[in-house]
Amino acid sequence: MTRFSAMLDACVLVPVTLADTLLRLAEDGLYRPLWSTRIIAETVHAIEQVHPQLPIDAIQRRAAAMDAAFSDASVTGWEALEPAISLPDPDDRHVVAAAIMGRADVIVTKNIKDYPPDTLEPCHIEVQSPDVFLLHQLDLAPSTVMSALQRQARSSHRPQLTLETLLDHLALCGAPAFVRAAKAQRWRLSADD
Repeated sequence: MTRFSAMLDACVLVPVTLADTLLRLAEDGLYRPLWSTRIIAETVHAIEQVHPQLPIDAIQRRAAAMDAAFSDASVTGWEALEPAISLPDPDDRHVVAAAIMGRADVIVTKNIKDYPPDTLEPCHIEVQSPDVFLLHQLDLAPSTVMSALQRQARSSHRPQLTLETLLDHLALCGAPAFVRAAKAQRWRLSADD
């Protein structure tokens, strides 16, 4: 059986709350996450820029943990495709090349405008914001998504997050419509949670 696959752009892997949510849903089997070593390198570099106080080894451990948890996520062999791809920002060609090589169904990115539909339609790849992608996951598997969010809130520390606070963080990470829809689904969680 072929699983729905999503190429995760670096911009959705940098915010820890958003990345954690996306990866928990993958862990629960809702989709297969994909990335490349270049996307991971961009993620590490961006985290260094955004959080210069974090030790580089902690950032690299996070990247290594992602690779360990999803051993089939890292796409290789995409480099030969990159020169043939035309995008408004040539620095994004590697994402599309890796998506093609990894047989991704969708690219999840905050930079929608950088991936014109006419370029991706022949490859049968959609581009979705994290907000839209998460909304689709919630629509397809509401109980699974709500349970994952609840586990994420419970496992958070420094600071400990409630489900409400976690959802507020996700809204700030670019998923406000998903957050509104998830708040309407809280009834799926047991009353004592």
